[in-house]
Amino acid sequence: MTHSFWNHGLACGRTIGVGVAIIVLQFPLRAQTPPARLSAPVMTYRADRILVMPKPGNASALTAFHAQQHAAILAEYPGIGGLQVLQVPAGETIPTIIANYEQSSLVAYAEPDYLCHLNATPNDPKYLDGTLWGLNNTGQGGGTPDADIDAPEAWDVLRFASNIVVAILDTGIRYTHEDLAANMWINPVDGGHGLNAFTGTNNVMDDQGHGTLVAGVLGAVGDNGKGIVGVAWRVQLMAGKCFDSGGNSSDSLIVACIDYAQTNSAKIINASFDSPGFSLSVSNAILSARNAGIIFVASSGNNGANLDLAPHYPACYDIDNVVSVAATTRNDSLWSLSNYGATNVDLAAPGDQIYTTWSPTDTFYTSLFSGTSLAAPYVAGTFALMKAKYPAETHQQLIARVLNAVDPLPALAGKCATGGRLNLRKALSPPINLTFHSMLNFLGQTTAQWRIAAGPTRNFVVEASTNLTTWSPVYGGTTSAAGTADFFDPLTGNFPRRFYRVVAEP
Repeated sequence: MTHSFWNHGLACGRTIGVGVAIIVLQFPLRAQTPPARLSAPVMTYRADRILVMPKPGNASALTAFHAQQHAAILAEYPGIGGLQVLQVPAGETIPTIIANYEQSSLVAYAEPDYLCHLNATPNDPKYLDGTLWGLNNTGQGGGTPDADIDAPEAWDVLRFASNIVVAILDTGIRYTHEDLAANMWINPVDGGHGLNAFTGTNNVMDDQGHGTLVAGVLGAVGDNGKGIVGVAWRVQLMAGKCFDSGGNSSDSLIVACIDYAQTNSAKIINASFDSPGFSLSVSNAILSARNAGIIFVASSGNNGANLDLAPHYPACYDIDNVVSVAATTRNDSLWSLSNYGATNVDLAAPGDQIYTTWSPTDTFYTSLFSGTSLAAPYVAGTFALMKAKYPAETHQQLIARVLNAVDPLPALAGKCATGGRLNLRKALSPPINLTFHSMLNFLGQTTAQWRIAAGPTRNFVVEASTNLTTWSPVYGGTTSAAGTADFFDPLTGNFPRRFYRVVAEP
């Protein structure tokens, strides 16, 4: 669930925690009040404290009321209107004592002491030192702040896809690497980690390095205090070794690995390779994977070419489970050698100067590489998390979520179908907006009009509260095809303040 909160009644506003906002408007509201858009998680609070704002001129009466409630003043802030932090007596509930203070008429408001949390931050050294700019770009290395996939914000929503198998069709994976071993898929039949299409065995050790580079971007183990973190902190990496030590393969080897992935319940396939040749056999293998609900993520290639004029494959197979990915730089420009195409490329993701795992040893990492091969696993890792969050959705629905959540960029206009770069946070946590629209007064009855924006034809319920603790439904419905709906609350004038939130299924 995602919630948006509005409060009607007090002339102040504040942000609580990370990504949580409470907007407070002076009563009576005016029709020209500017709209705000909010998205917030469920809020929790301390059981031993509340905050109250005293009304002017009631100091002695409020002191006596504190004594009556057995509430001690822990802190007082004269510079903030006399705001007080109160110790709640043992055995008293937060909703009850808040109700008591609100009914006393001695305070402008009383509210819980809400808990605040930092975004989930892994302890992997190369994330903490800013090397992994594609996950979190604060301008390091001459980059542009926020030219990234908003990973830390997304990880506050979800960071594990432990039950999702992602097949990497490549040169194999160094499955003993310190940052990959714990996330390797294990075949319950033979204990291996995938298929070597050259030998027909489970020996998928990477003898070239490319597959290990890709695996690290997608699913290096997060929060293990080593090296890097992947888009998904926990995920099952299946190796489909269909390229040799010289980087060579053939359609029959690729088909074998697609079939293996489908047979062994992979949900995502990462294909960081390209060829100018159209293959009916590979196309049919991808179509078979599509019918099994598998999403096929393909790199667009590194020729600096327009794929609408000169198609490359598998990126340009016209099958609705294929997602083609271009590469961007730390400044949100299209990487100079990235292929592109307004029709045949879907979106872009970071792909320039990417630091990731490599295969020479179990502790080896490198930042020597750029390319769409490294952009694709950002997207494949995103789909792993999406599948974990929305397990019942079809591949079309998951792909639509990701493509609709991109950050549009001027540099990508006309270069890919979405004109945007991957945004993991928006894909995992689509916003639900509740906007104040107008205030009406009809026959002495004050009525507030609100507007919901939550995506097309989405069911929602609007709830109201006077204390942010007890919520009651006041309206329910479905947004229009345009993704909006309006509702009126005729009871607004009967409350000294009134909070609203809209709850919608994602």
